[in-house]
Amino acid sequence: MATIYDVARLAGVSPATVSRVFNGVGVSEEKVAAVRQAAAQLKFFPNRTARTLRRQSSEVIALVIPDIENPYFTEMARGVEDVASEAGFSVVLCNSDAQVEKEQTYLRIAIAEHMSGVILAAASDRTSLEEIMAAGRPVVAVDRGTGYDIDGVVMANRDAGRSATEQLIEAGYSRIAHIAGPEHIETAVERVDGWRTALAAHGLPADPGLLRFSSFRVDGGREAMEELLALPEPPDAVVAGNNLIGVGAIQVLTEHGLTPPAMGVAVVGSLPFTTLSPSVVTVVRLPARHMGVTAARMLLDRIGGDDQPARTIVLRNEIQAATVSR
Repeated sequence: MATIYDVARLAGVSPATVSRVFNGVGVSEEKVAAVRQAAAQLKFFPNRTARTLRRQSSEVIALVIPDIENPYFTEMARGVEDVASEAGFSVVLCNSDAQVEKEQTYLRIAIAEHMSGVILAAASDRTSLEEIMAAGRPVVAVDRGTGYDIDGVVMANRDAGRSATEQLIEAGYSRIAHIAGPEHIETAVERVDGWRTALAAHGLPADPGLLRFSSFRVDGGREAMEELLALPEPPDAVVAGNNLIGVGAIQVLTEHGLTPPAMGVAVVGSLPFTTLSPSVVTVVRLPARHMGVTAARMLLDRIGGDDQPARTIVLRNEIQAATVSR
């Protein structure tokens, strides 16, 4: 089995230089390339366990998300993994099921396993980061804030809700409902604010009876859409607060023979699956993979010693407007 000394000899550098390369300490690009080439040729792999004990952290980061079945978070995870892998880090994917208790368990595991840091899409506004921060592990929030002074990457949620609503207004709809996510989730509340802003700007009422808070899941969209259709005066259009809510709402509309443009539909987030033509549904696309890439780079910077004040990066959305009107 090859040793660090064998790698040093083949690369023409000192054993200390080899150690610095694998510990991420500053070494010239030329020496890094020579060491990595020699290590690959000799099939040498650094002893990660020993390094973890020396550095008090491993080359592993945790990504804690509330719903592993949501393609939005899957796309985000891909961005995180791409950046982490390139930097020599592994990613442990943790699904909190939007449960604070389960989320806390994963954060404690990150501490116990000496993980280098955490990227977190908080389960709720009750998320606690006291223990993980006390342990000195950097945390980057994604998709939603945490109330803590940490780095974050979020979407322009108010703008997304406003844009989705405005597209429906411009298409000729006026009684526009909104199916939002949970009322305690910042993302959902901000998109509701955008819905209200767009209606007010066009002189339309934001009827409280047309607002439904639900889960960010397909069944949440289904249940809320059924309630809206059962109203004495149903809406003529609906803004879905996320991709899975949109799927559920469209399923119900299809069952009632109200597929767009009979009922206008705008969705915040790319629809993961639907039999409808893309031309009949307005989609406000959210750059989930870019969010993951950005968050991973921020976390790696913190792991590397970046001590500048916490900052939040807001990502813009892209509108794919329906091409049919009412």
